[in-house]
This record gives sequence, C-alpha cells and structure tokens, in this order.
Amino acid sequence: MNSSDIRATTEAHAPVLELDRASVLRDGRLILDQLSLRVATGQHTAILGANGSGKSTLVKLVARQIYPLAHDHGRSSVQVFGRDRWHITELRGLLGMVSPSLQLDYTTETPLEVFDAVVSGFFAARGVGLDHRVTLSMRQRAQEALEQMGVSHLIGRQMASLSTGEARRVLIARALVHRPRALLLDEPSAGLDLATRRRFLESLRQLARGGTTLLLVTHHIEEVVPEISQVVLLREGKVLCHGDKQNVLTDDLLTKAFAMPMAVQRHGEYYNAVPVE
Repeated sequence: MNSSDIRATTEAHAPVLELDRASVLRDGRLILDQLSLRVATGQHTAILGANGSGKSTLVKLVARQIYPLAHDHGRSSVQVFGRDRWHITELRGLLGMVSPSLQLDYTTETPLEVFDAVVSGFFAARGVGLDHRVTLSMRQRAQEALEQMGVSHLIGRQMASLSTGEARRVLIARALVHRPRALLLDEPSAGLDLATRRRFLESLRQLARGGTTLLLVTHHIEEVVPEISQVVLLREGKVLCHGDKQNVLTDDLLTKAFAMPMAVQRHGEYYNAVPVE
C-alpha cells in the first residue's frame, strides 16, 4: 500500500472533526476558550448555543477561514478527517458547507444560472469560467445532485430569482457534487417560513439516511432532525455539555446555555424549547 492509499484509509476512519484546546481571540476577548470536541464519522450532531456562544467562530475554524491560537502549555489543533492541514478545494471534496452568508454570495450581484452554480462546485468557483473544463461526468453528477435535492426543475433560472428555500437546496446540491462524507450546515433554516423549513428539514433527513454525516449549527432546537443523535451545547466559547440528545436537551442544561429559564417540549420525534415566564 502506497502513502496515498494509507492516507486515504486513515482519513476514511478518522473523526469528521476533532478540536483539542482550540482558542480564538478577537478584540482582546476569547471567543473560543480551549474548546475540545470530537465528532465521529456517521455521528449526526447538532451544535447549539445562544448568539455569542461561539458557533459562528467554530464554523470559521472548520472552514479554515481563521486559525486557533497557540498555547504556551501545549499546541492546540483543529483536525478535519484526521488532518490539520488541507488545501481548501481538497477539503471541500470531503466536507460540504452551506450557510446564509454563502447563499448571499450566490444570489446577489453578478447573474448566475442554477446549473452553472452547481457544476462550478467542482472548481471551487462562483460560476463556470472560460478556463474551466466541464466534463460529461461533472454534468451528470450536477444533475444527480439537483435531482437528489428536488430542484432540477430550477435549471435555467437565475440564482437571484429563487426563493430562500430553493436557493438553499441548490447550494446543498452544489456541495453534494463531490459526494462529501459530511455536510456542515450553519443556520440552514434561516429565512425560511414554517412550511418551507419543514420540507427543507425532510431533505436533510434523507441525506442523513443516505450516509452523509450532518453537522448542524443552530440556535433553534426544533431544527434538530430525528436522525441527529448527538448534541453539543456551547456557552461563552466552551462546551457546556456534549452527549446523547435526550440527555442534553433538558430544561436545566438549556436554561444554562441560553441564560434564561427554558422548558423542553417533545412533539413526536422533534424537540422544542420555550422560555418560562
């Protein structure tokens, strides 16, 4: 077995995400404070917390938009699939990412057609450029991804003309052209009405059942789909609790996480939490 095969085998069995004492300092304040976290492949996980708890910073760490501080008492690390160094285009082939900020990039300014938006995922670009060679295989995989997300009928439309829910599903299709092992979804239901959100969450359930590991970052407990078994609660840049969903989504722990008395409710396979007056 050559070195490339060994590395591929190691990555296939490595955790999707492993942080060891990761800290991030901004404007003299610790946004993440020696945060340690491990998410295994196939372990669908929700990362919950109030605004300011460190969720967005954690997403930026994983996306390689920022890097952790080095500690005098030991080196901090952020590993994705067992590696702490990635070429960003290589990482996108294993870990797809979708967020409202990404959507904004694709639905404003320069016009961009839906199929081009999806197939350009192979080039880590916004749209297909003159120097991009789109193969038949790429076109087929883009078509399959659009069909998988139920939005192939939108081909020919401009991204800016789509509803929020339609654009969100197109961007997930864009991430899926690589057939990634995991999806990192940052506030994926932001801006969706109740009916659209439910349909969108059903599409996430299908992805989870199909073998794509979900990492859902949100402050909405009701978005934790039944396939998600693990929940991480963040508070002030630290892990307040990490464990099985039924053990973490409790009145006491959510009260601590959101600094407000909370009551957890369960509706079938879904959870909800409401403030207690």
